[in-house]
Amino acid sequence: MTATQTRPIAPSPISRGVRHNTGFWLIAAVFLTVMAFSTVPTPLYALYQQRDGFATFFTTVIFAAYAVGVMASQYLVGHVSDWLGRRRVLLAAILVELLAAVVFLAWPEVPGLLIARALCGVGIGAVTATATAHLSELHAIARPDAGPHRSGTVSNFANIGGLALGPLVAGVFAQFVVLPLAVPYVVFIVLLALAALAVSLVPETVERGGRRPAYHPQRVALPRQSRPVFFAAGGAAFAAFSVLGLVTALVPSFLAGMFHETSRLLAGFAAFAVFGTAAVAQLLAARLAARTQLILASALMVAGLAALAVGAVTANLAVFLLAGGVAGAGVGILFRSAIGVAASLAPAESRGEVLSAMFLIAYTGLALPVLLVGLALAFLPAVPVLVGFVVAVAALVVVSGIRMIVRR
Repeated sequence: MTATQTRPIAPSPISRGVRHNTGFWLIAAVFLTVMAFSTVPTPLYALYQQRDGFATFFTTVIFAAYAVGVMASQYLVGHVSDWLGRRRVLLAAILVELLAAVVFLAWPEVPGLLIARALCGVGIGAVTATATAHLSELHAIARPDAGPHRSGTVSNFANIGGLALGPLVAGVFAQFVVLPLAVPYVVFIVLLALAALAVSLVPETVERGGRRPAYHPQRVALPRQSRPVFFAAGGAAFAAFSVLGLVTALVPSFLAGMFHETSRLLAGFAAFAVFGTAAVAQLLAARLAARTQLILASALMVAGLAALAVGAVTANLAVFLLAGGVAGAGVGILFRSAIGVAASLAPAESRGEVLSAMFLIAYTGLALPVLLVGLALAFLPAVPVLVGFVVAVAALVVVSGIRMIVRR
């Protein structure tokens, strides 16, 4: 769930293959497909764990490898499509995702899973920034009189909608096919190959000059005069991504441990509900005032997290699943609000650097709390661990939300 970190450039109508409007929808489909692949392992972790007998903590380590890959990729290559071209970077990133799928398929033990997840993160880090920028530029060329709202809406929906579809599709395969640890990856190898073909037909939007600029990593900056507000927004993004990390890495383990529910379809649906409501909530709240979005997002997240704790303590599966959807809606709006606050704190020439810092904080939230939860599960029962997570994240949401609302 990211936004472009590339610097603004003037789109150049470089023609190739399909028209720009068709290319816009092809890139949206590619974006959705690649993001879906990134969450395919969610309902499968419990199958790996059951087969190999490793501790839940190793599941969180495998997932953390993905977050580290995303952070490294965004910092090192998330901006290079500004001079190498959108198509070239997208194709390279899809090839990395294809390699990850092959590793998942050929080496399904813990070392292979670590490598595959890290590769997947590297590809996603490059895709999110590049696809978002490419969509914006294709839309600007195809519909020069229209504003950026349509491209931003499609980009956000493809991003989070893909994250939602991945576990649902994998959950269906895991529940009903004979080889659940192989078939999902074979299917996505085919889909990713088709995605690469689609990208090769889409017009380029970056005019590459004769002299390539010297490479440097993505610069990261904090707004000097507005750091209290920035860190409040960073706390909100950290909290939002910690919920996504918990859902992506540990929901199947919680379902099995607390509710004795081993349905992989249900595990996939639980993750789908969180990401899906996040995507829909972002769309519905897009036109609300910024202050209203912050208040609504904080209320939804706190209510959803509280209900999650209630569902766990009372062993009520329906409440647990409903709470995930409510919390997911809050996550979607809160993260959108946090990015908006961060972007408003910096002048245009350094906005990408400020957003880079924000995404580094957010992806730390994706990995670190999940690792701590996984470690705690090695010594404590699942219910008190989940309740402790809920209390800590809800407190961070309340403090960050109040500080953003008061200080803006």
